[in-house]
Amino acid sequence: MPSRKFADGEVVMGRWPGSVLYYEVQVTSYDDVAHLYTVKYKDGTELALKESDIRSQSSFKHRKSQSSSSSPSRRSSSRSRSRSPGRPAKGRRRSASQSREHKEDKKKTIQETSLALPVLVLFKPSENNTKRYNGEPESTEKNATSCIILEQKLKPDLEIKRVLEQYSLRSRKDDKKKEEIYSEKKTFVAVKPIEKVSTKTKEMEFGGRIGTFTLIFFLPATVFYLLLMCKQDDPSLLNLPPLPALESLWDWRVFGVVLLWFFLQAAFYLLPIGKVVEGLPLSSGRRLQYRINGFYAFILTAAAVGVLLYFEFELHYLYDHLMQFAVSAAAFSLALSIYLYVRSLKAPEEELAPGGNSGYFIYDFFTGHELNPRIGSFDLKYFCELRPGLIGWVVINLAMLLAEMKIHNLSVPSLSMILVNSFQLLYVVDALWNEEAVLTTMDITHDGFGFMLAFGDLVWVPFVYSLQAFYLVGHPTTITWPVAAAITVLNCIGYYIFRSANSQKNNFRRNPADPKLANLKFISTATGKGLLVTGWWGFVRHPNYLGDIIMALAWSLPCGFNHILPYFYVIYFICLLVHREARDEHHCKQKYGLAWERYCQRVPYRIFPYIY
Repeated sequence: MPSRKFADGEVVMGRWPGSVLYYEVQVTSYDDVAHLYTVKYKDGTELALKESDIRSQSSFKHRKSQSSSSSPSRRSSSRSRSRSPGRPAKGRRRSASQSREHKEDKKKTIQETSLALPVLVLFKPSENNTKRYNGEPESTEKNATSCIILEQKLKPDLEIKRVLEQYSLRSRKDDKKKEEIYSEKKTFVAVKPIEKVSTKTKEMEFGGRIGTFTLIFFLPATVFYLLLMCKQDDPSLLNLPPLPALESLWDWRVFGVVLLWFFLQAAFYLLPIGKVVEGLPLSSGRRLQYRINGFYAFILTAAAVGVLLYFEFELHYLYDHLMQFAVSAAAFSLALSIYLYVRSLKAPEEELAPGGNSGYFIYDFFTGHELNPRIGSFDLKYFCELRPGLIGWVVINLAMLLAEMKIHNLSVPSLSMILVNSFQLLYVVDALWNEEAVLTTMDITHDGFGFMLAFGDLVWVPFVYSLQAFYLVGHPTTITWPVAAAITVLNCIGYYIFRSANSQKNNFRRNPADPKLANLKFISTATGKGLLVTGWWGFVRHPNYLGDIIMALAWSLPCGFNHILPYFYVIYFICLLVHREARDEHHCKQKYGLAWERYCQRVPYRIFPYIY
């Protein structure tokens, strides 16, 4: 094995990757396996460089011009007068040589000076460091239209450099060496990406192994408990429902319907309709492609349900067997989770989820070991995120509406049921219409696909989110039109905050220089992204969460105040979003560093203004 050349703590000159400029750096460590030096620049950026990209400081000292070594007598042209007129004057030949040497030494001095004095504005070292904020100007708040490419200001300097190289008087040997330097493939790896790919998950969430093991049993039990409570005449918390017989919880025909529903939605997903977009870059730099056709799948599903109703299919069958449907969906999600974990054991290291690579079976099984499991071009996580559960939620709500009309002999649904169905239908249609926005969420970019998301998408969303409609079937609630109008206004306010905040964020991410966003101000970050400090994102840090919670309250209010059960959703949702906000806070602090701290100082409230 070759021995290392530079010691830890030694101050040397490190070449900035992709350029010919050298910066003063300090060696912090050396990897004997990869033969890479970890060096730290003055601005705090840490990179892993090869030994060929590091030079000692002594090699950058200016060398004295050799053109002055000639004696004064030789530089004098007086002796040329005694020579034959037919011979060229030595003084002239000497002066031409001196001129060449003078130009060459001057050029060397310029080149060495350009190496010793790096032009920092040409490169952005801070963009390679995601743990610490570097390179931020004194005034970090900018308008979206004020982003100017600094390289344009340096065009005159670059042109001078190009001309000097074009008319260089150096030998061909030197030029050949320079070409080799430029043509050599320089590989460098930033410290952060290396850790992201090869290091196990160190910070475990959800209570670690014990917490995730508990949640695997607690989440299904919660769903079954809520459904049993809604069937009670008195759904009080202290009035525990009797446990049903085990054989009554399973029906193979119901399980077949669940499978049919899942594969029907998968068939809609595979249809060659809708645009294809690219997701965010993965750790390897690759971008996955996604087909955006969720809204078309919803239209096709609505048409299929309409056909069933036309042929007098009794959709309220879902109400009578809702517990069996929930058990079948839970069994299917468990089987899917096992499949996902088994296949993830053969997945390459770079395809594993950053938060689900702990090495502990229970934790990785729950959080998801593989980030984007795919069967060909079929993305399992992306498909389950919106299709089966979200569209199934609307179908269950419709079944509850029809069941209410049949059980209570109503010619039209109750006003409370209409409000609940309408509010939640708007929410689902909005999510499917803006399907592309889900590609930037934490579920897609960070969380793996395991039991947590599989059970959440296929069981929790359709059977818990429809709790208000299920409750109203057995516990009808009468509300007046003024109350209904007030609840509708509240839902519209929540929806406006939710949609406008998300649209503002998504438009800014796509094109920060859009003239329509000229009034928005942001704080620059080390990653090159901006943190909005005006608009909704200058009001609270997560205005979309605020809108979500307001809508959740509006969905529960039509159920009245006789029992707390229909308010489980809004209580759970507040806990969920507060926990997710804490996860976001942790990730953003690691990603944006000092810029995130400045953003928090500018926007002190997280979700609820003047409260939290």
